[in-house]
Amino acid sequence: MTPDEVNYALLCLGVGMATVLGLIIFLRTNAFIAMLVAAMAVSLMADGSIQDKFSRVAGAFGGMAGGVGIVIALAAIIGKCMLDSGAADRVVRWMMGICGEKRAPAALMGSGFILAVPVFFDTVFYLLVPLARSLFRRTSKNYLLYVMAIATGGAITHTLVPPTPGPLVVADQLGVDKGMMILVGAGVALPGAIAGLLFSMFMNRWMPLPMRPISAEPEPEELPDDQLPSLFVSLLPVLLPVLLISTNTVLTTIADGQRAAQLKVEEVDWEKLRNQVKAENSGEEDTLGKRMVAAIQESDFQKERRAEIADLLLKDGSLSADDQQALVSGLNQFVLTHKPLGVDLPGKMPPALVKKVNGDNTRMKPVDAERMNRQVLEATYGDDLIEPHVWETDARKAANWSAAFGDPNFALLLSAVIAMATLVSSRKLSLKELAQSVEVALMSGGVIILITCAGGAFGAMLGAANVGPAIRELFSVGNGGGSAVMILLLGFSIASVLKIAQGSSTVAMITGAAMLGGLATPETLGCHPVYLAAAIGSGSLMGSWMNDSGFWVFAKMSGLTEVEALKSWTLLLLVLGGVSFLSTLAFATLLPLV
Repeated sequence: MTPDEVNYALLCLGVGMATVLGLIIFLRTNAFIAMLVAAMAVSLMADGSIQDKFSRVAGAFGGMAGGVGIVIALAAIIGKCMLDSGAADRVVRWMMGICGEKRAPAALMGSGFILAVPVFFDTVFYLLVPLARSLFRRTSKNYLLYVMAIATGGAITHTLVPPTPGPLVVADQLGVDKGMMILVGAGVALPGAIAGLLFSMFMNRWMPLPMRPISAEPEPEELPDDQLPSLFVSLLPVLLPVLLISTNTVLTTIADGQRAAQLKVEEVDWEKLRNQVKAENSGEEDTLGKRMVAAIQESDFQKERRAEIADLLLKDGSLSADDQQALVSGLNQFVLTHKPLGVDLPGKMPPALVKKVNGDNTRMKPVDAERMNRQVLEATYGDDLIEPHVWETDARKAANWSAAFGDPNFALLLSAVIAMATLVSSRKLSLKELAQSVEVALMSGGVIILITCAGGAFGAMLGAANVGPAIRELFSVGNGGGSAVMILLLGFSIASVLKIAQGSSTVAMITGAAMLGGLATPETLGCHPVYLAAAIGSGSLMGSWMNDSGFWVFAKMSGLTEVEALKSWTLLLLVLGGVSFLSTLAFATLLPLV
């Protein structure tokens, strides 16, 4: 980007931030209206044809709604039914009996810390916030502490511990073993979580807040023990989706680990393939062979190795066994993981992958990119050059089944049915009364959906205004060496600025890792690359505000105003990110793992 383009993108960011903050804080505008106005203002300033300026805001809004709308609506039903039936009270009383009132915040934080490893933060918060409300009804104090404790545990592991998507993809981009990322990520997250809990206690004393109703109906009265559902039935709406989603995560991780689409030496006719690629590179037409060579040579990352692989692919003469092994390794690393390589060239591709390619490529898993590009290679060159691969392995078939039943929308639907059945059984409601209760829950959930999706549309319009590339330009990185502290600080800073700019921790992590991939070697860092991944994850916690869907989930599900959320949630994530980064520096210094 040119300096003028960078400056204009940053101007778009400034206009968007000023619009949101001005409308909400100073003019007291409804958050949905404020986010929508800001999204349209940024979209109007961004590149694109005039007829698409406003329609793309609606498209981004709809995309966000497709991702979170059903989950938020079902979570609202689950929460209200658990509160009205006494199921939330039963869980709280059981937890209080084990932990005691003083340790209840630590129990909530620990629950969020563990559950957010396989489950998205939003889902964890939806499932646990009814317990915070029941705890307040029982103790009549510490409401802000309870909801901040849940947020502390859920937010920090979501950004540091695989198999949540952000840290999983970052580990892959930096060449970090997943087991190492889990161990170090959890180790770095724990001090941050403890600091976050202590900060939550401070905020609870400094800014004690009452529990406000999140719907027009008053909170249900506390019931005696003999009128509460059993502990198993009460826990089922929370544990069932966690079990289903976690099972899907485990099976998908196993299937992805097979890397079934990667090339093997014996699957390729090397002489024919090399002759074909050389012939394509000698012509003027845009071909897959040209794109393969360009993919190998396109960046400075591992420059000498890229030159070696390109030379092996294009040189004359036969290849030794070692040459073939080196070439297949290079193609797997530089060609199959390219996003995308030949989606617009002739050949069949799975519709799901075509959809991913046409969407946000930063969110595509490497294993999906490998499958996509392997399919393009096979379709273009035929079976006589490259053997068809078997994608549907036994592990993949199991993962496909688990993906159906472990889908958050389906898992929470089951939980909602169980929660409604529990409410009918325990309170002896008629179907009409149940329908009225569900309608009240959906009305409150609908407001949260509108605000969350408007925030997502605002973030998408910042992307359309090229705010991300502008920030990457500001943090342009060479291949020179540097001290571990400086490189880790750079990774933390880049992720922080990206998070503030566009609101998504996952995008901030993936983009930051892509920018710093060339520095992810022990020789350059002076420590294990896992610490760079942890620094990037820590930075992605910083600066959460009104363009982050997590901000609105926390504010609206907790019943906080926007200003209260800025004082609590935003500052909490600053503490989590800062302490996690300091822990990363300490581990990298004392235990470099080189």
